[in-house]
Formats: sequence, C-alpha cells, structure tokens
Amino acid sequence: MAEIISMPKLGFDMAEGTLVRWVKKTGETVNKGEVLAEIETDKAKVEVESSASGVVRKLLVDEGAVVPVNTPIAIVGSAEEVIQESGKQGLGKQGETEKRESSIESPKPEILQSAILNLQSPIVKASPLARKIASDKKVDLSWITGTGPGGRIVRRDIDTALAGGTNLQSSILDPQPPAMDQTVSMSKLRQAIARRMTESKNTIPHFYVTHEYKMDPLMDLRAQFNKIVPEIEKLSVNDFIIKAVALTLRQFPNLNASLNGRLVLHHGQVNVGVAVSIEGGLLTIVCRDADQKPLRQVAAEVKAMAARAREGKVKPDDIEGSTFSISNLGMYDVENFTAIINPPEAAILAVGSAREVPVVEDGVVKPGWRMKATISVDHRVSDGVEAARFMQALAVFLEEPLRLVI
Repeated sequence: MAEIISMPKLGFDMAEGTLVRWVKKTGETVNKGEVLAEIETDKAKVEVESSASGVVRKLLVDEGAVVPVNTPIAIVGSAEEVIQESGKQGLGKQGETEKRESSIESPKPEILQSAILNLQSPIVKASPLARKIASDKKVDLSWITGTGPGGRIVRRDIDTALAGGTNLQSSILDPQPPAMDQTVSMSKLRQAIARRMTESKNTIPHFYVTHEYKMDPLMDLRAQFNKIVPEIEKLSVNDFIIKAVALTLRQFPNLNASLNGRLVLHHGQVNVGVAVSIEGGLLTIVCRDADQKPLRQVAAEVKAMAARAREGKVKPDDIEGSTFSISNLGMYDVENFTAIINPPEAAILAVGSAREVPVVEDGVVKPGWRMKATISVDHRVSDGVEAARFMQALAVFLEEPLRLVI
C-alpha cells in the first residue's frame, strides 16, 4: 500500500515547517529511514526520513513552501501501484498487463491557499532560509533574480550572488556607519525561543535550589580516562553530569515529569535534553534512555547530535522527547546561574564551571575542585524539599563518579 508522508510535528508548539529541499525526486527509490527531504522549523533545519520503502510517486509541495504540520507532502509506494482517485491506494489486479497511469487527487486550490503559505514580502519573494542567509551576509534581495518556483529567491541564488554570479546586480549592502543604530530582524529560532521562554516565565511558577559539589574525584577520573582513549572518545564534564542526572531522576519521578492540566505525567523513559549553542540561539538535543546507557555511549551520542545541530542536519529524534533538561555554561567560566524551564518539562538544571578554589577541610585551607549547579522547578509539580533532596542525591554520583562507570 502506498503511504502518505506528512509534515512532522517536532515539538508541542510547532505549527508549520518550511520544506527547504527535496533530497529524493519523483520516481526515485527510497528506503525506510533514508532522508527524503530537509525542512526548516522554528528551531532548526531537520532531515525528514521516509517512513516507508518504495518509489517516490508524488511530491505534493514545492521547495520553499511553508506547510502546516500533518499536511501531506509526498506519497511513497510501489512502481506498479495504482493510486485511486478517491485517495485510497491499492495494487492493480495480479497479472494485469496493461498498466494504468497513476492518478493522484490534487488538493483543491482553496485548500492549498490556506494550507501552504509562502513567506514573501510585498517587494520580493524569497524562502525563509534565503532571507536568513541574506540578512546574515548583508545581501540586498531586491537586486537578486530568483530561480525558484514562481521566481522565488532560494538559497542557491544567494550563494551565486555571494560568489559573484550573474544574478547579482548590486547585492552587498554598504556598511553602516559605526555610530548609526541598526535594526536587526529576529531569526525564526530566536522568535521561537522568545515565545517559549516568555510563556514559561509567565505561566510556570519557578523556584530555585543551588548546591555546590565536590568535583575532585570526578576530575581525577576524567583525566585518567582521557589519557588512554583517542581524542574523539574523550569525555567532558558534561557527559558525567548527564549520566549522573539520569540515574538520579530514577529516584525522583516527580521531576522527570510533565504537567498536563491537573495531571502530572511521570515519564517511563529518562530522556535528558542538553542545550547546545548554535548560530542564532540554542537548540536542545536529547539523549534518550540516558540512565540505561554506558557513559561512553552517552558521550558519543551527545557529541554526534551536537555536531549535527551545528551543521544544521539534525534528525527529528535528536531534538524531541526530552523529559528533563540540562543547561551547562561551565565552558564559559560561569560560576552560577539559573535557567528557564523548557515546557512542558517540570525542571531544568543549570550547571556552572568546575573550578579549582581554596577550600577548608579539617580546618586546613587547600585547593579543591568545586562546581555549583542550580535546579529550576515548577512549583505546581514539586517543592523545595524534593528539589533539595534531588540535589543531594545527585552529589552521590558526582562525588563518587565510579558509580557512573560500573
């Protein structure tokens, strides 16, 4: 049976996505799990994998189109399959020698008008990705001739312009005088962050608990491990923290949870979201079942997902399904900070730098490694005592790090 591929919903607040590029064309073979298209959401550029194997029978939307979630974008089926006018798919009779040409019911114009929107200004037509690149590179779109559908300016037109191609008439804007004010448009990612964080702070009653951790054993163990493994397999402090948080969350299901009205959903999986800095903002990648994976696997997966995020090639599973998040600014020499909860999660952990500082032990001042972390918690779901107990339990794993590798 032919299968309809729809615009995926990546996140509870995603309403639409831009189809940036078709990786597979009509008539090409695609296997289940292969990349079918690239889409751009408020968060990132995402590779959409085919949920079926077969032949791409029909591409239902053009590159550059903005499509609401769950809207059909393609049909994948067998080469011999007949697509019924009614929209139901079925195979022709066995032994049939005369092949009927596939016929797919086209969406009505009024449906297309409301379902597939094109982001364009009154002056020029350009894809969202082209607009972003033009803004970043200071390219004047009004001087570029579009080669996309309907004369739309697409990414290749910007690339041609920057390379000195013929479709560039006078594109690079004159630099603004240093003392002049400049108005900069917010990227889609930054707009999404602004919307989600405003919603979080306005609707979630945050409270915060800070704890300082003794990191000497963990820093020693990490140094020993990193001496004997290849560069690509070296562990970061954050890898230890992810694993420690995941194991601690097993004891605190109320913090590995989401609020839905008056109901609290305790998640069966411990999927730890990790905030990654990318161009234009932050993206949360997700280490699934982090409590069940060896530390080295956690590190390898997070490193691979972070690389894909920075290259704009994340997969849907990379960024969806987190049940608890970590925001680590330790690499920026930050002592302590608080993070905003990523809805609909119940809590987030903000991690500062592991620092070598003067400490007092048994009345003697000596150097020691210390790290501060602050948990932000939804007060509708939990309270200060539970949060404090979580931070104490986390200390067991961070201060006795052999527990994370055995």
